[in-house]
Amino acid sequence: METKVAVHLAEGFEEIEAVSIIDVLRRAAIETVVVSVTGKPEVTGSHDITITADQLFEEVDYNTIEMIVLPGGLPGANNLKKHTGLNNRIIDFHKNGKPLGAICAAPLVLGHLGILKNQKATCFPGFEDQLTGAEVTGAEVETSGEIITGKGAGVAIKFALKIVESLKGKEMADTLAKKMIFKP
Repeated sequence: METKVAVHLAEGFEEIEAVSIIDVLRRAAIETVVVSVTGKPEVTGSHDITITADQLFEEVDYNTIEMIVLPGGLPGANNLKKHTGLNNRIIDFHKNGKPLGAICAAPLVLGHLGILKNQKATCFPGFEDQLTGAEVTGAEVETSGEIITGKGAGVAIKFALKIVESLKGKEMADTLAKKMIFKP
């Protein structure tokens, strides 16, 4: 199966994080599906930028998805946390050892679901108490098992490159970083 990642958007998502992740994954030739959890294709971010999703949550065949990724932002992360269907998919992915990614405030979704228990994780400062059971490191990007977390918008490209590394290898991530003139 070709690698396929679903990036989930809720009203109030952080635009830099969402677009950086989508762009970097597509540059790495990773099929990236932008998923709206709002019931409509257009989703507006926390800075009034609207993005049209590829699919609605209800249309996605999660049997074809290898990784779920959650951009942060407020109220976006809280809106993702409220979406029961997405939460059930995240739990299913975790139980089956499939990779998950969350950046900024979005690791709170994983914390709320108990997925970060005994895992290293990072998040936007001020959300540490919502990463239930995690060893919060404060790192820019943290990988623990199949879970990748990032601190915020300023490290969105680094976070996305870590996803590329996890799915396609360090050489691919390094080559892409060099082409983008990104220096970690």
